[in-house]
Amino acid sequence: MLERLGDRRPDPRGEGAELATRRSQRSQERIAAREARRRKRAARRRESEVVRTTPHLALLRSPPRTRPQRPLAGRIVVATYNVHRWTGINGRSRPDPARAGFVISELDADLIALQEVLRPLRGEDPLVRLADALGMHVTFATTRAHRRGEIGNAILSRWPIAAVSMLDLSIGRLEKRVAVAVQLRDGHGELDVVSTHLALADRTRHRQVRSLLDHPRMRETPTILMGDMNAWRQCRATRTLDEELKSHHNAEWPASFPAAGPMLALDRIYASGARLVAIDVHASRAARRASDHLPVVAQVELGTDAPAPSEA
Repeated sequence: MLERLGDRRPDPRGEGAELATRRSQRSQERIAAREARRRKRAARRRESEVVRTTPHLALLRSPPRTRPQRPLAGRIVVATYNVHRWTGINGRSRPDPARAGFVISELDADLIALQEVLRPLRGEDPLVRLADALGMHVTFATTRAHRRGEIGNAILSRWPIAAVSMLDLSIGRLEKRVAVAVQLRDGHGELDVVSTHLALADRTRHRQVRSLLDHPRMRETPTILMGDMNAWRQCRATRTLDEELKSHHNAEWPASFPAAGPMLALDRIYASGARLVAIDVHASRAARRASDHLPVVAQVELGTDAPAPSEA
């Protein structure tokens, strides 16, 4: 009888092994939880750092392989595009940089100004990946922090960037705005390129326009000013731009917003010390789905500030 009862006793070695396994699992779970908390704290610190230091210049990079070079002279193609944080036409989908990246590749432009670019705090940088794929030099200025990273303006350039600067256009604390500018130089000429995203309020937008136009380099160097001007109606800001850059063909602006059925000419391209020859929207099927804005593309003649011929 005792022998039979003894047969039913649990094996103490088996119990010990099971206990050790449970302890090991709990230990691994505690380590994983600590690591997750550490990553969250690090992410919060990075986000806090972005908030404290915005706006700021955040990126200047040359591609591993560049495009075939051409002189910084004659007729070039430039474009401006609000990519809407890579979130498509409604802004509620998950970021998909490849969607807008395909549209940007369709443009085949020499210079591209981008607004509402989202660079995540973790993982691969879609802006760097895009610039490398296109063989273009890139710079980026952070405007504000976002729960998914940092948002700002960028410039992609066929030509190497000789210098980069940022103009803080923020008026007060509520709405941060910047302009990022690059200087391009080669043996044939010199050109400044500015990418900006202006405020929604008319009065603030006019003050921002004045800050841009009063900058000394706007008067000294041929300049292309591109971006989302939020020109949803005729106002002092748009009148000032049109009047002070009146030697160029700025009569008819193509509507670029909303992408599905454009009605407003929010996105514009201006030239000073150069001639805007032609301007239009890029309304491909992909462009109508990649953002709530359509890209605006222009041909610019460098080396002349003669008035452009009027178009019918």
